[in-house]
Order: sequence, then C-alpha cells, then structure tokens
Amino acid sequence: MANLFNKKTILITGGTGSFGQKFAREVLKFNPKKLIIFSRDELKQYEMKNEFSNYKNFNCLRFFIGDVRDKTRLSRAMEGVDFVIHAAALKQVPIAEYNPFEAVQTNVIGAQNVIESALDSGVEKVIALSTDKAAAPINLYGATKLASDKLFLSANNIRGTKKIKFSVVRYGNVMFSRGSVVPFFIKQREKGIIPITDKEMTRFNITIEEGVSFVIKCLRIMIGGELFVPKIPSLKIVDLAKAIAPNTKQKIVGIRPGEKIHEEMITETDSLSTYEFKDYYTIISDFGLNNPSSNKNIVKTITDMGGVKCKKGFQYNSKNNSHYLSIAEIKKLVSKIK
Repeated sequence: MANLFNKKTILITGGTGSFGQKFAREVLKFNPKKLIIFSRDELKQYEMKNEFSNYKNFNCLRFFIGDVRDKTRLSRAMEGVDFVIHAAALKQVPIAEYNPFEAVQTNVIGAQNVIESALDSGVEKVIALSTDKAAAPINLYGATKLASDKLFLSANNIRGTKKIKFSVVRYGNVMFSRGSVVPFFIKQREKGIIPITDKEMTRFNITIEEGVSFVIKCLRIMIGGELFVPKIPSLKIVDLAKAIAPNTKQKIVGIRPGEKIHEEMITETDSLSTYEFKDYYTIISDFGLNNPSSNKNIVKTITDMGGVKCKKGFQYNSKNNSHYLSIAEIKKLVSKIK
C-alpha cells in the first residue's frame, strides 16, 4: 500500500463525508505528494482541516471548495492528479425521490464531469463508489447510480491512447456512516420506540474501515472496466434493532417509497459476466467483453488472477447471503463505533 500512494497526488470528491475522511486518514499514514479534499461544504472542510491538523503529513492536504456539477472547477482541481476516488453523491433515497433532477445533476451529470476532467488532466486511475441500490434499481437514487456506473465503465472506451483506467466499487450499507440507520436507531432508543419498515427486511453491512480497505485494494489491482463487489455479511433489520435497543418496543411502520425488502449486489443477469475471488466478485462491463480493440484479454487477466466464472443464474443478494451477522456480532460492532 505504501508504494501505491508514495509521491502520488490523490483527489477525493465528497472528501468531507464519512468515507472521504476515513480514506484520508489511511492515505496520510503513507507519503503522498498531495491529498485533495474536493467538496462543496465549507464548514465541513473547516472542521476537517482542524481535526487533521496534528497529522504528520498534514501539509500535503489541500481543501478545494467545489461541486461535481461544475466541470470547470473539477478540471482545475485535477491538474497534476494521479488517482481520483469519486465519492460525492446525493444518496438519501426519499430526498432523491422528491428532488429527482437534483439527484440526476449530481449523480449522473457530475459523474460525466469527473470522467471528462480526469481524461483531460492525465489522471492514471479513477474509482467511482457505487451502491447495492444500483443493482436492478427501483428508486431514483439507484437508477442514477446505475447510470453513473455505466458511464465510468464505458469511459474506458473513449480513453484513446491515454493510459487512464476507470473502475467501480459497489457495496452495501456502511455502518454508522452519515445518514445510516444505526445512529437513527440509537436516537430512537431514547424515545422508547424503534420504527421498523418491514420485519423481513435484510441489508448488506460493511464497516467504514472495511469499505476503505476494499477501495484501496481495488485501486491497486484494477485493470480498468471492472465493477468490484466485496463479500460482506447481511443482517436482519429487526436483529439490528434488538442489538441496539434490546428492551425497546419495535413498531412496524411500512416500507418507504423506493425501498426494497432485500438488497441486491449481483443480479441473475450480471452472473453472465461475473467472476468470483476469495473475498470479492468482479463483474466485467460490456466494454470489457465486447470491445476487442482495448482490454481484449481482460477475461484472461482476471482468470490468471484467480477469478472463477460464476454459474449462469447466480445471484448475490442480502436474503440469500450465506453469511448473516448474529445479534451478538452486531452488538460487538455497534459497541466499537458508538
């Protein structure tokens, strides 16, 4: 990992968010040339700058106010950048449902702005963060992220002679991230009642540390055109509520618009181009499979790395997952982050 970031310039869009801050802490353990925090919230940048002021490599941090909707500002920020991690997004499902074009502007048009700025700036690698809601989406947030995924993966097709690589990382709910259900349940515990949307509901679960580690791993091994999916556990929402508030009443309130009972990360159709590794899956984009002029050996490369083709009809969703967290395991995780 040290060699990956040594003397490199890294830019994180949405860099003041939960992922961005944890990613920054990991990068600063090494010797980057610059670490650029690109976000639109000046207060969060001010707070992050103060919080990180005691880090050994603090002087390599740069704070850029900007919005991914603004291509001119993005292009200026990407001058001299080697790696881009695209974490900026409008991600709250109900808010995206009520403000659809705002989500499109950030999650779709913003994605294309990142791609074009990276292509024009000599960037080496770009990883875009995605979500399980982008697999067979039923809400606008998931639909915009699916569109974003397609844009990033297909960007490999327009790179010409440039050596830039684009890949996507898709994972599930990040425990205790901003807007997640864990802090909400903790607050509701004080009110004496935990609202449950559906007693059968399940979700994938990943800690912020696991998410950051997986993204760094993908940044290191990516060849361009892959969608990476980590093998992570599922949990039942009712078990999560019991772990956080064992003596608190649960009330079934019904699912919200755009919610699924179970989340998916690999659909049955995806199985046609999915390869399994020990701790993750790789979905090869249509670009990788059908474009012989570039990455024509992508399948061979992936199999040489140890990937095994998944069977036709394979699905990876939070219901059929073989690894579920017990209430005791959930309690242990929550105790670490409260």
